[in-house]
Amino acid sequence: MPSPLDGIRIVEMTSVVLGPYACQMLGDLGADVIKVEPLEGDTNRNLGPHSNNSDMGSLYLTCNRNKRSIALDLKSDDGKAALRELLKTADVLIHNFRPQAIDRLGFSYDNVKALKPDIVYCGAYGYAKNGPYGEKGALDDSIQAASGIAMLQSMVEGEPRYLPTIVADKTTALMVVQAVMAALFHRERSGEGQEVEVPMFETMASYVMTEHLWGKTFEPNIGEAGYVRLMAKHRRPYKTKDGLYLAVLPYWDNHWNTFCELAERPDLAEDPRFLNMRLRLQNINESYKATGEIIITKTRQEWLDLLGNTKVPMMVVNTLDGLVEDPHLVETGFWQEFDHPTEGRVRMSSPPMNFSKTPAEIRKLAPRLGENSVEVLKEAGLADATIDAMLAAGTVKVPS
Repeated sequence: MPSPLDGIRIVEMTSVVLGPYACQMLGDLGADVIKVEPLEGDTNRNLGPHSNNSDMGSLYLTCNRNKRSIALDLKSDDGKAALRELLKTADVLIHNFRPQAIDRLGFSYDNVKALKPDIVYCGAYGYAKNGPYGEKGALDDSIQAASGIAMLQSMVEGEPRYLPTIVADKTTALMVVQAVMAALFHRERSGEGQEVEVPMFETMASYVMTEHLWGKTFEPNIGEAGYVRLMAKHRRPYKTKDGLYLAVLPYWDNHWNTFCELAERPDLAEDPRFLNMRLRLQNINESYKATGEIIITKTRQEWLDLLGNTKVPMMVVNTLDGLVEDPHLVETGFWQEFDHPTEGRVRMSSPPMNFSKTPAEIRKLAPRLGENSVEVLKEAGLADATIDAMLAAGTVKVPS
């Protein structure tokens, strides 16, 4: 069956996680993603466990399926010329160079538009290029700091902390996918390509302040920024009698009343601090503290048995290893296993969206560095003699 982006060719010039993860999602949706790597390869090739002495680390494998790899020396004239020919065949270019760096390389939007007038050109930057931070480099941690995420952690940790996940990279990757597909939809209707900018800082500022703008939503302000429920000191998974943890959230009034009834605490349902959701929000720390004091009186299984058939939101607290064995993910086929030609048996998460007519799917596993260099250059129209000369000169690379 065809996938949603069948027939769309994307040239990817990215590394680390933001760009590769975005392009992997587009590849899952059927796009032909050609990953243009430097001769030394994407830096993530060497991050994480390796099954052998190859350049196929775990973090590379989980961000680069459904792609083809071409390794080019873009400091050479031949490498740049080959990329220009490739871009003439592309629908989309996605890169995460700083704006000044891509301009110096010779592949600004104006230069690429001259090669392919209807191309969708997407730059995923740290900061919008027309602002005072426009020339700054960025990594996930620095964007967590700039966007307020690290400081939010101080509410519970007592000092700023980074979330132990690359939330800025992965969230911005989702925005890249949305932006590219919107631009392709516009091109489908109008015939026009365009330049698209997806800066990490602005993406994450929007992400954080959706709920935390709070009192500063209004001008003049009618309160401070910050959604008070999320910053409550006692907002955390609750420890049970057997030392395990549960997420229990008797949030709406019907949830709270059910929870109090089954916990045999009618006094809490009648407590003037907790009579309705508005009052519980005003007294959120006390509400969370009272809930935690109740949860620790029973084992996790006892709570699962007691609340499992109610509408009270509740979930076990998974470990990372536990996610691999989670019964829901196993039953739905979320985890898939494949035999990689060089790395052996590998596990992949499925595309998390389901289409009834145009399924997303894993068609190719992550490529070796330069695995598809020759075939891609031939598709771009380069003659065999030109490709042979580039191989001899070392301006294009294939696996050894």
